[in-house]
Amino acid sequence: MASTPRTERCKNSQPKRSQQPNPITIRQPRNSNLSFAAKGLSTRDLTALSGGHTIGLARCTTFRGRIYNDTNIDANFAATRRANCPASGGDNNLAPLDIQTPTRFDNDYFRNLVARRGLLHSDQELFNGGSQDALVRTYSNNPATFSADFAAAMVRMGNISPLTGTQGEIRRNCRVVN
Repeated sequence: MASTPRTERCKNSQPKRSQQPNPITIRQPRNSNLSFAAKGLSTRDLTALSGGHTIGLARCTTFRGRIYNDTNIDANFAATRRANCPASGGDNNLAPLDIQTPTRFDNDYFRNLVARRGLLHSDQELFNGGSQDALVRTYSNNPATFSADFAAAMVRMGNISPLTGTQGEIRRNCRVVN
């Protein structure tokens, strides 16, 4: 039987968790290079993997600060998001991470960043006058380059000390122990 990568049972139950890059801080410029580099991943990997946000939804509580406080945001985009995410309350209201194609894996996430329409603050930091701007622009214009880099980065990240066999478990819901 082939070994299957597994996740640990509880957030702090095993030291293996510390071997994975932290998904919250990976896109923070001052932290990302260090945590990714320590695992053998590059800033190109970080940027490509962030493109996974082309699919999915975020809770209002995770992007409220961006749509009400950030200045590097398209005004119309912020107004659209505010309609479903009030300044207080509505924490569980959802918005797509990629406003154009929230259920399709493509490079529109990067087009959104170039247009200052990244939903999460940490995402927009990838295109905000920093070292990853050129790569974000490349991905926004070249879906094949993004797809190839994303696939290669996923393989590299998947090989970071994966749990196999009876170690850990495959969760039906990432937030809940089976």
